[in-house]
Amino acid sequence: MGVKLGVLALQGNVSEHLDAFRDAFRKSGHENGYDVLPVRRAGDLSGLDALALPGGESTTISRLIDKNGLYKPLVQFEGGIFATCAGMVLMAREADDPRIHPLGLMDFSVQRNAFGRQRESFEADIGISGLDQPFHAVFIRAPVAIRVGVPTHILGTLDEGVVAVEQGKHMALSFHPELGKDPRLHIRFLRNCGLI
Repeated sequence: MGVKLGVLALQGNVSEHLDAFRDAFRKSGHENGYDVLPVRRAGDLSGLDALALPGGESTTISRLIDKNGLYKPLVQFEGGIFATCAGMVLMAREADDPRIHPLGLMDFSVQRNAFGRQRESFEADIGISGLDQPFHAVFIRAPVAIRVGVPTHILGTLDEGVVAVEQGKHMALSFHPELGKDPRLHIRFLRNCGLI
């Protein structure tokens, strides 16, 4: 049986993540033997090796996770989770908004919209631990980690705070790597999970 990776498909950048992970598998030399699938129900998590939590609107995604009975299955999911923007908010132990029901899967606290509103969105080249060249990152109403505990590792920062963290098989990024053409973080995640 091949590798199966899911993308939580309740709201947000779902198609972009599906495409980015398919591209990452191809660019890592795995032309076949993988499947990248949308996840809408708890049953869709069955048999998955890893999961992506996409960017979008974190309060909406949090509400839909609860409404669709996905909270406990996500907390119990044993594969690696790749989380971007709103997904990073959901992975945190604590969020600065009481409307968010964080999954608490990584030991950090998060501040939503740390850089301001939509019009303050920006792009920046940032250093990421373990990458030999800066990563061109797209920030859209992005969060930052304001407290990071052990065993979470900081991968990247800006003046406003921590924008990339890793813990075991999980990776959380405040930016949107799925919107660019650089597959290095997707590939790193797949390697960390032992999927390539």
